[in-house]
Amino acid sequence: MSMLTPPGMGGKYRITGHRFPHMRRPRNRRRIVLAAVSVTAVLALGGWGTIQLVDVFSGGSQDTAQAAHGKGGKNTKGGKGDCKEGADAPKPLPRPDEITVNVYNATPRGGLAKITADELKKRGFRIGKVGNAPELYDKKVSNTGLLLGAAESSDGALKVLGSQLSGTDVRNDQRSGQDVDLILGAEFKELSAKDEADRALTEMGGEPAASEAPSQEPSAKPSSPPAKAAPAAPAARC
Repeated sequence: MSMLTPPGMGGKYRITGHRFPHMRRPRNRRRIVLAAVSVTAVLALGGWGTIQLVDVFSGGSQDTAQAAHGKGGKNTKGGKGDCKEGADAPKPLPRPDEITVNVYNATPRGGLAKITADELKKRGFRIGKVGNAPELYDKKVSNTGLLLGAAESSDGALKVLGSQLSGTDVRNDQRSGQDVDLILGAEFKELSAKDEADRALTEMGGEPAASEAPSQEPSAKPSSPPAKAAPAAPAARC
């Protein structure tokens, strides 16, 4: 038996010539590569999962990164969330020239509604109806006055009108229009001074009406003689 005869062959097979079998290790390179790829994938998935958990428990880093770049997160102005811009901002108050006021007299004193309506008009308010108070309120308003309007006008037109006099009550009714009522009560004497009313309106965020400048142009035509007065009608309280 030759020295090159592999052990265990017992001389049954002889090696002749110049060629002889080589004893090689099994080729397992493919298995090593597959194992390395598998380990890398597992580590990558584990790291990604860890990052997601950290984001969940720390409030998320995406919103912070977007805010830092000025893109806004889900709940910011530039994001796609459900928050609306200016949702908590107060609604601006209407100007006096955007408010129509009906002036009613609930007192026995005549001419009070007309005098008050003229003064409100000078302060920029639009004037609607002027007259005696409805029977529901006639001689039944014991304080300075009653401000009456639709529910949506409580923080708008009624608030602006309330800056013109103090000691009033505010009530809402089922009206559908935007006009409001001023019902003058037993304690009413006159509106607050204009500078005080303008200051109060400014402090609550409103805009007082601009004062009307007197006209400087002379009259083009001479004044006509006064016409004869018609017979006086019965005096009304308004």
